[in-house]
Amino acid sequence: MPFGLCNAPATFERCMVAIFHDMIKDSMEVFMDDFSVFGSSFDHCLENLGKMLARCEEANLVLNWDKCHFMEKEGIVLGHKISCDGLEVDRPKIETIFKLPPPTSVKSIRSFLGHAGFYRPFIKDFSKIVRPMTQLLEKDAPFMFFDECLRAFKLLKEKLVNAPIMIAPDWALPFELMCDTSDFAVGAVLGQRKDKHFHPIYYASKTLNDAQEHYTTTEKELLAVVFAFDKFRFYLVLSKTIVFTDHAALRYMLSKQDAKPRLIRWILLLQEFDIEIRDKKGAENVAADHLSRLECSASSELVGSHINDNFPHEFLMHIQTQNEKCPWFADFVNYLACGIVLKGLTHQQKKKFFSDVKYYMWEDPYLFRIRADQIVWRYVYGGEAHNILRHCHEGPTGGHHGATLTTKKVFDARFYWPTIFRDTHDMVRACDACQRESNISSLDEMPQN
Repeated sequence: MPFGLCNAPATFERCMVAIFHDMIKDSMEVFMDDFSVFGSSFDHCLENLGKMLARCEEANLVLNWDKCHFMEKEGIVLGHKISCDGLEVDRPKIETIFKLPPPTSVKSIRSFLGHAGFYRPFIKDFSKIVRPMTQLLEKDAPFMFFDECLRAFKLLKEKLVNAPIMIAPDWALPFELMCDTSDFAVGAVLGQRKDKHFHPIYYASKTLNDAQEHYTTTEKELLAVVFAFDKFRFYLVLSKTIVFTDHAALRYMLSKQDAKPRLIRWILLLQEFDIEIRDKKGAENVAADHLSRLECSASSELVGSHINDNFPHEFLMHIQTQNEKCPWFADFVNYLACGIVLKGLTHQQKKKFFSDVKYYMWEDPYLFRIRADQIVWRYVYGGEAHNILRHCHEGPTGGHHGATLTTKKVFDARFYWPTIFRDTHDMVRACDACQRESNISSLDEMPQN
């Protein structure tokens, strides 16, 4: 593959996924040209390593011996140190950041905050700490690096050096979600309880826009829960979640029938999760309180990243009227095979029927149609359509793409049925791998400079 092509990384990734499709997530992980083989014990890991090397021989893949590390108990993956204890920051990178001199320009502040922000999930009160420096990034603000900025600069470096260890989620245990809200922000902490101790997995907070700031207290508290489930959706789908909040009214909101339309829409959104709401006093809910009690001026770095409380692709009161046992193209097949025309058609319906049927071809048991581009497509239905859709979405060459690209792959294979767009959206939304992975934003990427 030549260097410099914009789609070369995606093509290479699809090639690796196609080669190791039956081993990914069971015994190994693949990111571009980095292979991580794991196991629960030494013998198990050795067995998985043998399978991976045998697959490399079959695919004629060549590994660089100098870059291979075998039977390691810990390692650096995508800028993070992974071990049996959990997820940590990369200490060499932190030492490099710690040795940086104080910023002397707006560009150097952006560079420093970009590198430090990559490890934001590990730092408590990140927005509050960097507040003096983010004020210097405002438009037309004079660059005056006072003692307050210098103290914030040093404190942030100390926080990076002493960053805690974030545990990996245990899918056998329920998740605990602590939510709280203030007049201008919402905060949430995701974690799990092991040996009666709460271990955090991820910190998150967002500012409210002008309309959301005028919500009532109950609406803001429910908005915090909705934001948390939208943020941590790939963790919480198909898992039991215990929500701790200091607003007792939320316990009764899920069963209330006469609430506002906005609250009803949010409650319907939460119906797909297994939720248990428990009360917790505000003084005890400090894990989420410190994220939502930040001052308004600290929101300058979050401008343009408001909470999206509009959730599309909700199909409410949908009624399935089609009989699965009878193909949707049965009328065309009856006419082509036996010359039978459906009774009760109006003159206009008959006219349209005969104008369309001349483009169909019946070869028992398949129905084909010649499209306007003179390409022959096969029309399918029922279980066959579902199998085709599943193969294009999660097969060896599927790649778990979104609904639009998955539909395009079906069309490229020259298959069609009337409900293909709705079926594709339903499959993507019901796919466990897609919901857990979700989308990776630019905030999760490691800075390149």
